[in-house]
Amino acid sequence: MKLRLEENSLRLRLSEAEVAQFAHTGRVAYTITFGPAAGQTLEYALEKLPATATAEAVQLRYAAGALAVEVPAALAQEWTNTEKNGFSAQIVVAEGRELRILVEKDLDCRH
Repeated sequence: MKLRLEENSLRLRLSEAEVAQFAHTGRVAYTITFGPAAGQTLEYALEKLPATATAEAVQLRYAAGALAVEVPAALAQEWTNTEKNGFSAQIVVAEGRELRILVEKDLDCRH
C-alpha cells in the first residue's frame, strides 16, 4: 500500500492483493522504520469500521507513531465488491483546516 502525504492531503493506493486482503480481513497495515530506537516507526493502516459503528463517513485516527484511515462498512463493501476505483473524503482536523483523504485501487501495480 502506497502512502502519499502532501499539503493537507493523504492518499493510499492499494494493489489488487491488498484490496482483496482488505475485503477479507477489514485491515491492511504497514510499518515504516526511521531509526533503531524504540518509537522511531510509523504504522499506517486502512481499516474497515464494524457494521455496528454509527460512523457514516471516512474517519482518521492518529496517535504518535500510528495513523489509520477508518472506512464505514457499507463504503468498504461497495469499494471492494465493485469496479469503483476509489473514494475520497474531506475531514475537519482543526478549526478552519481540512485534510483531504483519497483511497484508490492501484490495479496496474504488481508489487
